[in-house]
Amino acid sequence: MLDIAEELHRWVEQGREFAVATVVAVGGSAPRQPGAALAVDSDGTAIGSVSGGCVEGAVYDLCTQALEDGKTVVERFGYSDEDAFAVGLTCGGIIDILVTPVRGGVYPAALEAAVSGEAAALARIVEGPADLMGRALLVRPDGSYEGGLGGHPELDRTAAGEARAMLDGGRTGTVVIGEDGSRCGQPLTLLVESSVPPPRMIVFGAIDFASALVRVGKFLGYHVTVCDARPVFATPARFPEADEIVVEWPHRYLASTEVDGRTVLCVLTHDAKFDVPLLEAALKLPVAYVGAMGSRRTHEDRNKRLREVGVTELELARLRSPIGLDLGARTPEETALSIAAEIVANRRGGTGASLTGAHTPIHHDSPRPPAGRIGSVA
Repeated sequence: MLDIAEELHRWVEQGREFAVATVVAVGGSAPRQPGAALAVDSDGTAIGSVSGGCVEGAVYDLCTQALEDGKTVVERFGYSDEDAFAVGLTCGGIIDILVTPVRGGVYPAALEAAVSGEAAALARIVEGPADLMGRALLVRPDGSYEGGLGGHPELDRTAAGEARAMLDGGRTGTVVIGEDGSRCGQPLTLLVESSVPPPRMIVFGAIDFASALVRVGKFLGYHVTVCDARPVFATPARFPEADEIVVEWPHRYLASTEVDGRTVLCVLTHDAKFDVPLLEAALKLPVAYVGAMGSRRTHEDRNKRLREVGVTELELARLRSPIGLDLGARTPEETALSIAAEIVANRRGGTGASLTGAHTPIHHDSPRPPAGRIGSVA
């Protein structure tokens, strides 16, 4: 539900009652990932999506019912062999949906954290005794938490520890906690939704290609910084959509700023005096992606220079150069698209090959739904 936090936070401020349907787990070719949500208020207004349209009518009805009876339920939707247009996923996948009426508790605080960019994890029971379904904890990065799962305090501490581990990795998904500390005497399945600040994209080189890449980066949800040592080029007027514009030598800025395992670094400076010291530093950092623009001749010359300053072959193997996928791109916009496509493929484990005629999975990181007592309606 945190993926639609801004709208839901507005509803809370307006005092509107609503129910939220959240994807718990997926299998096969399901269109949305765990954490995707659809919400319906008491006036019948709907926001968000859980399936790209194929089961949303049925989920809407479940939200309406939850508003009426106040009950939390989990339902499974899957492909119907008898009728491909019945209530089911015609794409052949399976999704489990948690439907919860939102009436106070830790939900307003979770939405506030998500809207303000604060790191937090919302953990909810999605499989277990009926009276515990939907109970929630809000967990902070320091391990503190509020709310409760309705059992022994040890259960809350165990759940908070698992949620904090997922928050540290910025992950959303399910986790099973064991019998120890659980008053119900059986394992519980939790859906943990992590709300973390947007990942960073740092674009080095204030050129026309960078302007297009900034726009694509923002579209993909990155916090985008443009860095260039030349103040005449690194200006808000040239990059109005950038979150930050830094006038500094690239390698000096990289040494002074915070990066993490989700950060992507795009080196478009195309000048050895900038590229070499920058890449020497970048290839030693635990970031998600390092790409550098240039022709194949430039790439070979740059690699030679990097080896001369001590960059190892293992470090060089991390460098995506020439940057981007082979789309035949010519314009800045097309080039930005090819770079973004490579970043997404690198993040999701894609090959970059055409799906037509291929036998690779469409979704590379979709876990199977957990087995258990989750009911099926398909």
